Amino acid sequence: MMRLTVYLAGEIHSSWREEIKQKAEALKLPIDFVGPMEDHDRSDLIGEEILGKQPNAVFRDAAASSFNNLRTEVLMNKADVVIALFGEKYKQWNTAMDASAAVSLGKPLILIRPEELHHPLKELSRKANATVETVDQAMKALAYIFE
Repeated sequence: MMRLTVYLAGEIHSSWREEIKQKAEALKLPIDFVGPMEDHDRSDLIGEEILGKQPNAVFRDAAASSFNNLRTEVLMNKADVVIALFGEKYKQWNTAMDASAAVSLGKPLILIRPEELHHPLKELSRKANATVETVDQAMKALAYIFE
């Protein structure tokens, strides 16, 4: 049976990825999940870990961003599908960047966003292959691929 690799783009502060993984397992979907570094401290400090102490926060962020972007690009290029979740609570700049990168790379994109974010995400939504409002709807879309 075919396996898919799915990149899960979105905020790293809530457990939405675990919910998707559990639902995929319950549905017995042959999916491997990848995504951004979910350990926030590791993500913020990776530049200094690799390059050494940086002179200030701006340089520290720039160094970390280089390695986080490298990681994201490699994993997204290996992905068959990208799911980008826009929640209601956290700032969503990285989600927007990752969803746009998926579109640019020609990766199939499922956008999850609440109805309240319809207007600010209307252009990105039109570029996605599918736009849904819930994790359950995204899982149904993934399951449909295997039928």
